[in-house]
Amino acid sequence: MNRIPIRSTLIIFAALVLSLQISAQQKDDDIIKVDSSIVLVNTTVTDTSGKAVTGLNKDQFTVLEDGVEQPIVNFAPETTPFAAVILMDTSGSMESRVSMARSAAIRFLSGLRADDYTAIYSFDSQVKLVQDFSNSRDITESIFDLKADGMTVLNDAIYKAAAILSQRPEKRRAIIVLSDGADTQSGKSADAAYKAAIAVNATIYTIDMSSPDDHSVGRVQSQGALKMFAQKSGGTFVSTPGGPGMREAFTRIVEELGNQYTISYEPKNIKNDGKFHTIEVRIARPNLTIRTRKGYYAPKGK
Repeated sequence: MNRIPIRSTLIIFAALVLSLQISAQQKDDDIIKVDSSIVLVNTTVTDTSGKAVTGLNKDQFTVLEDGVEQPIVNFAPETTPFAAVILMDTSGSMESRVSMARSAAIRFLSGLRADDYTAIYSFDSQVKLVQDFSNSRDITESIFDLKADGMTVLNDAIYKAAAILSQRPEKRRAIIVLSDGADTQSGKSADAAYKAAIAVNATIYTIDMSSPDDHSVGRVQSQGALKMFAQKSGGTFVSTPGGPGMREAFTRIVEELGNQYTISYEPKNIKNDGKFHTIEVRIARPNLTIRTRKGYYAPKGK
């Protein structure tokens, strides 16, 4: 029997490892791309009490990209329908809080308008469909069968939600994450998940489901990940809600989605450089807070 020399075996093994590393990197770099020269910006405007401000018109808004004012080509007021994906963490660390997450999903559905559509997915070691897109306020019975088990693929879940939303006709899109934030097994990085979400103009809302008694460094890091997704995409982060706090948070989120302004513009200087370009939205009224995504990644030119 011919034996492969040890040196040759080591070389083959090293090549295989390198190949797997390159494959993983390519997978992570495979960000969802939307081919369009028009940039969509969903914007939330609130007053000093945090209540959504309605009734604003196009002339009151100014949009800047990389500090340069851009002409607004389309403006949709707060009546625009939205599509949302609810991501429920059902990993082992969520054992005592799955029922709370389920109640939150039910609460969200109760606030849907006739033209709003929502899908529900659970995620642990895998991302699984619980209820497909519907404008119904009813929830599938199978959601009551969800059990906490397995690892946590938070980043993969957000990435998949973005891919699903990219197929929807609605221009206003959202991802609502119910999780303790501790990703343990995703193939995608947090950066890849975030890039995928903003590529399809999805606002991410994150609800921290970790135990309020957990004061560990791990919890701080997990909260940091959830905050990053929300803040960079123009959404909000809700810290450890429960009871009335949970219900109030979801009432605010669904109301906010129904009261956003969708603005679109065509960049004066289109650059297919693959780089991040900042977006700033201003409003010609004092004492108002504007929340929107921080920017977008331009496609790479040929």
